[in-house]
Amino acid sequence: MGDVFKFMNLQRNPGDKVDVAVRKIEFKEIYTPLAKADAAEQAGRCLSCGNPYCEWECPVHNYIPNWLKLVQEGRLFEAAEMSHKTNSLPEICGRVCPQDRLCEGSCTLNQGGFGAVTIGSVEKYITDEAFKAGWRPDMSKVVWSDKKVAVIGAGPAGLGCADILVRNGVKPVVFDRYEEIGGLLTFGIPEFKLEKDVVKTRRLIMEEMGVEFRLNTEIGRDVSIDELLEEYDAVFMGMGAYQYMKGGFDGEGLPGVLEALPFLVNNVRNSMGTLDGEAHLSMAGKRVVVLGGGDTAMDCNRTSIRQGAESVICAYRRDEANMPGSKREVGNAKEEGVEFLWNRQPLGIEQAADGSLRLKLAETRLGAADAKGRRNAEVVPGSEQVLECDHVIVAFGFQAERQSWFDQAQIETDPRGRTVAKSCGEHKFQTSNPKIFAGGDQVRGADLVVRAVFEGRQAAEGMLAYLGVW
Repeated sequence: MGDVFKFMNLQRNPGDKVDVAVRKIEFKEIYTPLAKADAAEQAGRCLSCGNPYCEWECPVHNYIPNWLKLVQEGRLFEAAEMSHKTNSLPEICGRVCPQDRLCEGSCTLNQGGFGAVTIGSVEKYITDEAFKAGWRPDMSKVVWSDKKVAVIGAGPAGLGCADILVRNGVKPVVFDRYEEIGGLLTFGIPEFKLEKDVVKTRRLIMEEMGVEFRLNTEIGRDVSIDELLEEYDAVFMGMGAYQYMKGGFDGEGLPGVLEALPFLVNNVRNSMGTLDGEAHLSMAGKRVVVLGGGDTAMDCNRTSIRQGAESVICAYRRDEANMPGSKREVGNAKEEGVEFLWNRQPLGIEQAADGSLRLKLAETRLGAADAKGRRNAEVVPGSEQVLECDHVIVAFGFQAERQSWFDQAQIETDPRGRTVAKSCGEHKFQTSNPKIFAGGDQVRGADLVVRAVFEGRQAAEGMLAYLGVW
């Protein structure tokens, strides 16, 4: 009976969290890895539900109960093989996925009030430890074709696509404008959530599998789309969503007002030593206000804290319950000293004579629901207030951007700049140019890493069918 009701005796264990006094001054992951015994114990809490809600809620539909059972039994390499059947980047998704909103949120134990199995921590453990022990993806049965595909973008969609292609004997050549693979995994997500050696290890694994990376190479500048279409049998676009969404209020262009992504990229490059003469955007000793309520806003909050900001305030136009970001990340930000102002709408920014900023905010209340069912934030008349600060970081999100060469390549986009590539067309994720496929944020708009991985993999399947390999 003890084994059957193990979940009642063993607590949820995501791994020890580094003490806040230590973690708030360093750029390192804040959760310590699970030990072998802890991973096995946590995996043993799984109820092996006949209809696993965790698996269905996972965007890549990981075989979660299956690999939890393998971990419990100590069959690490089999667990790694199982994990990679559905996910090209399990060790990364284990770190950055909002499990509280996905697999763990739907775990039966969580619904029953016992605390979900720490699926993300175990997922991270499997691949980290398997790589250390020498496990590698099995490429021994791959039959190589004469086909090769150009993949534009080494972010999660591009890496997911390349993974499926190379496992099916198609040579992927991945182009990226940055100096390292990963896209926003490397340059947008801070090290306290994802240390960069994790991405570098994944690059080495993929190169061993036969994936070729051509970095510091931008399509339209260093290589033309016509060259790719002539040299390769197909092209995949996974360039992500990098275009900054503005707030549209006065003073947004003032000195001291920063965009979230350039701020985060600058910080990562400073840590990597690749700023190449660019000034470091440090918040040390500064009064910082971050506008926004998503995970990018939390990244800016927590980065500013670690840089030594005097104070960090996060202002969001809705209440805490309606924040789009992960509750886990909001909780971490609170622990690290971020102050939150809920129901606040920015109205404008002015610059004082000494160069400091005066941010005008108004209180909001939630009104009628919009087309997506979210209640709109309405300004309360006469509720204005002013915050004095040194920097305002705007983190309202990102959207896909139509590239200058899209017309030349006959690539259709929607009014929001997203590439049109249907998941259910003749070939999955094929664009209006039959030789070009696309997936991830470029198609759906800014979204989760795991969904970009899924669509990259799905697009690869569409390309394999198009190329006659399947």
